[in-house]
Amino acid sequence: MPRPCRETGREQKQNGDREQLEILEGYVEHIIFRNEDNGYTVLEAVSEGEEITCVGSFRFINEGETMAFRGDYVEHAAYGRQFRVSEYEVKMPEDTQSIERYLGAGNIKGVGRALAARIVRHFGKETLRVMEEEPERLTEVKGISERIAREISAQMEEKADLRNVMLFLQQYGISVSMGAKLYKRYGVGVCGILKENPYRLADEVQGIGFKMADEIAGRIGIRTDSDYRIRSGLFYTLTQAASEGHMYLPESELMVRAAALLGLEPERMEKCLTDLAMERKVMLKEQDGEPSVYARRYYHVELDTARLLRELNIAEAEKDDTVSASIRAIEDETGIVLDGLQRKAVETAAGRGIFILTGGPGTGKTTTVNTMIRLFMREGLHIALAAPTGRAAKRMTETTGYEAQTIHRLLEVNGGVEESDQSRTAIQFERNAQNPLEYDVIIIDEMSMVDIFLMHSLLQAVTVGTRLILAGDVNQLPSVGPGQVLKDMIGSGAFSVVELTRIFRQAAESDIIVNAHRINGGESVPLDNQSRDFFFLKRYDADTIIRVMLTLVTKKLPKYVDAGMLDIQVLTPMRKGLLGVGRLNEILQAVLNPRSPEKRERETASGLFREGDKVMQIKNDYQLEWEIRDRYGIPVDKGMGVFNGDIGMVKEINTAAGLVTVEFDDKRCVEYSFKQLEELELAYAITIHKSQGSEYPAVIIPLLTGPRMLMNRNLLYTAVTRARKCVTLVGSEKVFGDMIANRTEQNRYTSLRRRIEELEGWETGSA
Repeated sequence: MPRPCRETGREQKQNGDREQLEILEGYVEHIIFRNEDNGYTVLEAVSEGEEITCVGSFRFINEGETMAFRGDYVEHAAYGRQFRVSEYEVKMPEDTQSIERYLGAGNIKGVGRALAARIVRHFGKETLRVMEEEPERLTEVKGISERIAREISAQMEEKADLRNVMLFLQQYGISVSMGAKLYKRYGVGVCGILKENPYRLADEVQGIGFKMADEIAGRIGIRTDSDYRIRSGLFYTLTQAASEGHMYLPESELMVRAAALLGLEPERMEKCLTDLAMERKVMLKEQDGEPSVYARRYYHVELDTARLLRELNIAEAEKDDTVSASIRAIEDETGIVLDGLQRKAVETAAGRGIFILTGGPGTGKTTTVNTMIRLFMREGLHIALAAPTGRAAKRMTETTGYEAQTIHRLLEVNGGVEESDQSRTAIQFERNAQNPLEYDVIIIDEMSMVDIFLMHSLLQAVTVGTRLILAGDVNQLPSVGPGQVLKDMIGSGAFSVVELTRIFRQAAESDIIVNAHRINGGESVPLDNQSRDFFFLKRYDADTIIRVMLTLVTKKLPKYVDAGMLDIQVLTPMRKGLLGVGRLNEILQAVLNPRSPEKRERETASGLFREGDKVMQIKNDYQLEWEIRDRYGIPVDKGMGVFNGDIGMVKEINTAAGLVTVEFDDKRCVEYSFKQLEELELAYAITIHKSQGSEYPAVIIPLLTGPRMLMNRNLLYTAVTRARKCVTLVGSEKVFGDMIANRTEQNRYTSLRRRIEELEGWETGSA
């Protein structure tokens, strides 16, 4: 039975275009290359006696199979004329020559060319039917014992099962690659699962979410008010809220959101929520007079984080005189005199298990941290410095003079993931409770970026007695991941906190820093452009704003801040719209890295990538391998994991191998399969949220329109503080003023503060 045509890696063409594609029929002579991750294949096909190189994405094609390809001829710069396949169809061999070719190609283990010829001579056109339906008759052929006949039969049965499952799955729009994943997990049982409860796939299989399962269920004919659908929809709504930073949802809000998703009345869903609680997939907890609904793992990770924090938060014996003497000695050595708050911060950090240092730009956080480092080194303590992202770690290294690393690397991420029952994978770190970090002091910078799951993993690897110092600006945007760890910790009142407020003289000479504090304080900012590093260009039309930005990026700013064009970063509030990331990146790519015969390209569903492009990783991928190479291209370091927000450059696009090589800022080189390009996007312009923890020589911020919830003081403050030498805002001064006045921040449903307060209450006996 022939396999239906399907898409390869490219988008399905319109029906009119399909009719213009050429059809090539023949058989697979030789598979030259196959990428097992995405199915990208280069093969030699024989059609009417002519050998033709075909390229496309087909995972289940084997040598010797009879094919019908649909596509077009292209001229490859290095490999010449090729047939680029858009769709394909596998045809079962019908004549004896095709059957012998198929069997003799090694598709059945133990059957070579000579044996294939004997089998076909004996059974003729009935060969495949006999092998599938009457395998015992194979013993009629010389050289085939009963054991070999059984092995051949088992292989034929498995291939038939796979083929039948794939045909079944493709009826419901499931791709070949996803079908292979399902077959590997469930075998032929996947067909029964789909018919009974396709929503089970959303819970158990990475890559299949509720919406895909819901689409499959609709095609199968499962009712929209099925309990399976409602339970899955409720759980999906809850876990999707995590992408907005929430750890839970109030029951009333969960019901409203799920009702909109499912198209059902909230009352219809109450029983299913109770069922989820009984299945222990969700936790219901009374808070503020209303039930709060947590995905079970989210509740326990907050509770355990609070427990671990309390265990680490111990006070050492008083040694003020010794610390004060050491601080004076450090001041003499460095020529730097700490102010009262800085001195208090260093003294407190020396005597507490957990200490939090916060403050805005120019308030001396770096000087304070550097003094702490020198103090601990004088005591002979072993110190680790870390930050959430590669860029933030690089900045920490530059400002302290000591090597810093990402938190993931500190914890030795091993690339493994554990399937959880909360439709989220748990990262595996080599450093954990059983194999803790061996440091006396751990200093984490840019703590506002650390989400609850990363914080929990860090705390599990820290032993009691280790000093944990957390530095960050609580007024920055919260973490991309769920939770608001730094804010909740400070709000709990359970930990020693010093907030630095004084702007030092040298920093006060920078209008970037002065105006950032004005923005944070809700004060007006002068827009007279009398500054050397803070400019506002008033424009009121999106296209005019873009033209001004292009002039700044290509002509004005590189010389002004002594940096390359690609070092100038455009930060925009929104992803979509006339001044959104998508449109700006297309325009900036065309200007900064235009099309050229010397630059190879790869078009994807999300956009076009070209050699020389500035790109960003947009999701954490703990299984991507990287290596750092020396000037001769020889690897000198290797590891696993590339993380959300990492920025790099496309160094090479290898069409034949289906690979794109990206070199990130910290010199890590990563090879992406074409399928994995969905993890990248152009980064000439990025959202302000994605800029957290980074610093650029100059930033350009377009401001025109946007939703009130987004266009707030917090966002503007974060954007302005990303610039090191120059910030230029282009747009409406009214929008700028409205953002300063707008203190509204998106409320995150988190309860780490509550869990800490509960534990502190139990400890003191006041609960």
